[in-house]
Amino acid sequence: MVCAVTAGAALIGVPAGAATGHGKAPDPYGNPHRNHAITPFDDGGGEADAIAEGAAQYAEARTSPGTLAPGAYGSAWNALNKLPSTGGRWRHVTGLTYNSDDPRYRDTDSNSSGGSGNVTGRTAALAADNDGYVYGGSAGGGVWRSRTGGGRWQPISDALPSQSTGALALDHGHLWLGTGEASTSSDAFLGSGVYVLRDPRHGAFSARDRVGGAELDSTTVHELRFGGGRVWAATSHGVWSHSSTDLRGPWKLEFAPNPAYLPGGAQASDRHAPYKNITTDIAIDPKNPTKVLLAVGWRSGDTYNGFYAKDADGSWQRVSALGDLPTGSDQVGSVTFARAADGSRYYAIDESPAQLGGGDPNSSLAGIFVSPSGSPFGPWTKVTDYKTLSGSGSALTAAKDMVGIQAWYNQFLQVDPNDPNHVYAGLEEVFESKDGGTKWSAVGPYWNFNFRCWNIDPAKQTGDCHQTTHSDQHAVAVGGYHGHSYLYAGNDGGIYRRPLNGSEDASGHATDWTSLNDGTIDTLQYYSVGVGTDHDFGGVSVTGGLQDNGQSELRGKDTVMGSNFGGDGGDTLTDPANGCNIAQEYVYLAVNVTQNCAVNNGAWQNDPSKATSYAVAPPDNATSEARFIAPLTTDVQNGNTWVAGGRHIWVQTHGYAIRDPKEWTSAFDLGPGHTATAVAAEGGKVYAAWCGPCDSVGFTRGIAVGNADGTGWHQLNLPATGAQGTVPNRYLAGFALDPANADHVYLAVNGFSRHWTSGAGAGLGHLYESKDGGVTWSDISADLPDVPADSVLALPSGGLVAATDLGVLYRAPHATNWKRVGRLPAVAVLQVKLGPDGRLYAATHGRGIWSISPRDCDQ
Repeated sequence: MVCAVTAGAALIGVPAGAATGHGKAPDPYGNPHRNHAITPFDDGGGEADAIAEGAAQYAEARTSPGTLAPGAYGSAWNALNKLPSTGGRWRHVTGLTYNSDDPRYRDTDSNSSGGSGNVTGRTAALAADNDGYVYGGSAGGGVWRSRTGGGRWQPISDALPSQSTGALALDHGHLWLGTGEASTSSDAFLGSGVYVLRDPRHGAFSARDRVGGAELDSTTVHELRFGGGRVWAATSHGVWSHSSTDLRGPWKLEFAPNPAYLPGGAQASDRHAPYKNITTDIAIDPKNPTKVLLAVGWRSGDTYNGFYAKDADGSWQRVSALGDLPTGSDQVGSVTFARAADGSRYYAIDESPAQLGGGDPNSSLAGIFVSPSGSPFGPWTKVTDYKTLSGSGSALTAAKDMVGIQAWYNQFLQVDPNDPNHVYAGLEEVFESKDGGTKWSAVGPYWNFNFRCWNIDPAKQTGDCHQTTHSDQHAVAVGGYHGHSYLYAGNDGGIYRRPLNGSEDASGHATDWTSLNDGTIDTLQYYSVGVGTDHDFGGVSVTGGLQDNGQSELRGKDTVMGSNFGGDGGDTLTDPANGCNIAQEYVYLAVNVTQNCAVNNGAWQNDPSKATSYAVAPPDNATSEARFIAPLTTDVQNGNTWVAGGRHIWVQTHGYAIRDPKEWTSAFDLGPGHTATAVAAEGGKVYAAWCGPCDSVGFTRGIAVGNADGTGWHQLNLPATGAQGTVPNRYLAGFALDPANADHVYLAVNGFSRHWTSGAGAGLGHLYESKDGGVTWSDISADLPDVPADSVLALPSGGLVAATDLGVLYRAPHATNWKRVGRLPAVAVLQVKLGPDGRLYAATHGRGIWSISPRDCDQ
């Protein structure tokens, strides 16, 4: 399962440099060694590699060819709000329960029966009180409130310019929100600052609730901590503080280890600047709040990584010794603190950059530590390591002790408010200790597939195996409802709950998890959408690829969505004439195909011939030459001709009847180091956009044009000057072809213009048009906001639709200016498609799938 930038003021370029495995130490700012055997049990850390590389590539599209100045998203949001809106209202397509264990879909490529149950998108932060109020902050879909101890959710931050959550905290009845997710995952957006909701039980956030000025604009907020009448923010731009009672005035910069790399500094334009002032957490001494310990450093290591405290002169200095808790720059990475309510204990999780870089390919977890004095200055004692956790009922034991291999991505820590020895820790799984960390139980295992109790037969699955949480833990809170105390866990599948002192089976697995993803909360992070006629149930079948939640399947009369493919879902192809003909991309062009919606009762377990989905990946999947989310399309005039892009442009002509990867043929080689970013085809003519190098150093892009049969291929002349009339030297994200003329093509350009991007050739536009097959181009952006364009769609009417990081825009036939399509929150829309029912479908990365009638756009 692979993890995950939601709209904020500017995007941090997230480099890879995570665990590479195989003993290779990565460039801390470069791309890691790829391993495409991406399973939780890959002993080279393939899943962690994939998360890190996906992070780099998602950011590359928005930052290359240079670095991004603060304020870009904020400016685009203001420009968007000044545009007129079209008529019509968006219909929420996926606003219902999504059951990842739906027994209809137990084919070979599904995770159904794994035990995660009902899921939604990634939850990055949680807060709860003792009266049943729970607040969930999603990675890209804003903040949600429940008044019933979880469930019956309501969005409460839709009016903000950022729907990306970094931190939530309750203090004196107020709800504090730090925007900008800090997981450094493939789709973590920057935020627009910190906000306070004074009446969280009834109110909703507005721009007026922002604390201070623009000091924390364009940052990520990892944690908000309170002490001595102040709130402390651990951010990607260092550590800041503010009065927690008087909300006027600016934030105070307490400490930045490399101030020259902050906005406005001498090194602000350096490509490493986003990683030079990262802080992951703050520990405040409960007995003396003037004593503060900072955990500072980039997950992959840097010379400044370490713990910092004020000396006698009031200046911040690196702490050299804390007992067992490591202090060296190669041993302090992502850190999470948790304090006992009575002040008697402090706990910490530490991720090791040295282990992450290949020093220990089995895990990046340095350990879990306790300060029995309750002081953040220790001395600290190590209470457990990944080997102990692996033997505590983990589902990852077959992975050669891979517990915590993603400790830079998954971390939470929570102490029972009533018992300082009762601790919960979140990594890939949820662990619980009742004796201060000596003994642990994997109460929330990764999934049930490893265990003897598991059975794919729905009638037997309810036996000894109990529901678990979704994998990859990020957020935690303790709250009360109707006199009972509960633990709330947030992860890549949403929000789960169990009694704080719950029950376990003989293996240490909890027997009492409840999914709170009841369909009223939709924070699903779609990369794609596919729509086809549903002949069995009427209406249409709507499907789409999701971050870490596979492929959703919603058929004509469904009241619950199912998941017919597991893992990450990338691009999607659906036959408009038959919605059960589906091709789903996992990552790196790992394509699976089905012709019955992958409906299966698991009979393939005993008879492989009864499988109804098939792995048909083009060869670039095996040779590591495709992007994390790689382009896949059908010919506009012939749905049986498919085009896929890696280093090569691959073509197959069997449509959904393809059964063998060998049926793909290479139509063109883009060349060493080049990889496709977008493909389109019509009547046998193919367009392929590419980049290589794709990061900010030496960024190059191009477009190759040729025929599906391999003839006539050539590279277009695209000068990199960025001058008027030339395609910018930025990431080329998508094509749209005129159905009546393959030489008439539209191009969507990602990233920001040269107003915000420092790299050469960044240019100004986001939408371009060519009427001569790409020989010449004209900028048709007009008043389109300066925001990354993710895809473009040409409507039969002659209208044009653009999907951007801040929503959907429309240009009417023969018009030049743009309108905002309806009203969506400030959420990225990565793909738009026209369904056979005539409706426009938008795949948002944080708020599910929505549809609208294009006819309404002209009203």
